[in-house]
Amino acid sequence: MSVEAVGGRRRLEPDVRREQILHCAVRLFGDRPYPDVSTTDIAREAGVARGLINHYFGTKKDLYLEVIRVLVTIPEVAVQQLPHGDLHTRVDASVIWFLDVVSRHSTSWLAAIGAGGVGRDADVDRVLAEAEDVAADSVLVAVGLAGHTAHREELRGMVRSYVALARATAREWLQRGVLTRAQVHLLLVTTLLAIVEQVFPEAIGNLPTG
Repeated sequence: MSVEAVGGRRRLEPDVRREQILHCAVRLFGDRPYPDVSTTDIAREAGVARGLINHYFGTKKDLYLEVIRVLVTIPEVAVQQLPHGDLHTRVDASVIWFLDVVSRHSTSWLAAIGAGGVGRDADVDRVLAEAEDVAADSVLVAVGLAGHTAHREELRGMVRSYVALARATAREWLQRGVLTRAQVHLLLVTTLLAIVEQVFPEAIGNLPTG
C-alpha cells in the first residue's frame, strides 16, 4: 500500500481508497437515516473528493446498496474458515461468527436489514434477497449438505426461513434488549440442529451430512 501526503490529503491506492469510502458510508448510514446522509458528508468523512464516490460507486443509491450488501452478505471466506468437526461444532462456530459480526457493526447492520429511510424499494429488496440466498447456501455448506442436489430448493427454502429467524432473533438482542447473547446463541444453535437432525429427515428423508 502506498500512502503519500498531498495537499493535506492522503493519496491512497484505488482499492484502499474505495474501502475507506465504503467504511465511512457504513458508519454514516448506520448513524443517520438514508435521506440525512449526503455524498458530500461521506466524502468529507473519508477525506476524499466528492467525485471519487461517483467514480467508485456511481450514485448515492448505488453506494447505499453496496453498504447493505457488505453488511448482510456472508463472505465466502467465513465459510472456508469454519473448523472441521462434527455437526454441532460447525453449527456452533457458524452462530458464533454471525453474532460476532452483527454485534461488531450493530447499528449499521440493524439499519441495513431494516433498510430504513428508503421505503419499499425493489433494489434494496433484491440485495436482501440475494443475501438470503447466499446465507442459505452457506448454512448448507456448514452442515455438510452443499452437495445434495435432489431436494436443493426445498432445503434452501427451509434454511432461508432459519436465516429470517436468525435476523429477527439478533434484533431482539441488539435493538430491543429483550434477549441476551447467550440466549440468542442457544436458540440459534438448537434450532439449526433441530432443523438438520429432525425437520429435514421428516420433511425430505435422511440426508447424509459430511
